[in-house]
Amino acid sequence: MFMGKVIGSVWATQKEEGMDNLKLMVIQPIDFKDREAGQPVIAADRIGAGVGENVIVSRGSPARVLFSGRMVPIDAMIVGIVDSFEVGDDNGG
Repeated sequence: MFMGKVIGSVWATQKEEGMDNLKLMVIQPIDFKDREAGQPVIAADRIGAGVGENVIVSRGSPARVLFSGRMVPIDAMIVGIVDSFEVGDDNGG
């Protein structure tokens, strides 16, 4: 899993079976200091994340588990909207 910021949406009127009614969002991975941490990815969203929100993204087969055994062509899924987080400082505190 990684944390990211929703930076946009993707619209696709023609999608593979199993992707019906799935909203697709563009996610910029970020570190815990809100700095970019990798290339943007497209993630499916069933929980209603919006542009500008920080989210938790699951990738790979764990993202597909959320579809109750159905075969879906999903590689990344938004699994949470971040309300807040806390990490220690760089000095071990």
